[in-house]
Amino acid sequence: MYAALWRALPGTRGLKILQSVLLFIVVVAVLFQWVFPAVAPLLPLDRDVTVEGALRLSGGGSGR
Repeated sequence: MYAALWRALPGTRGLKILQSVLLFIVVVAVLFQWVFPAVAPLLPLDRDVTVEGALRLSGGGSGR
């Protein structure tokens, strides 16, 4: 896939590298601006989860 993208980009090697970097920045920006916020309500990442007895500290002393 990357080879096909590389061949599809016009210009010399330096121009292709610049276009690839810009394309990457645009894709990341679109993901953070629109895709991730649209998907976030569907994911169970912001729900309160409590696990009883998951963290038990030994009582007394320096914690060794």
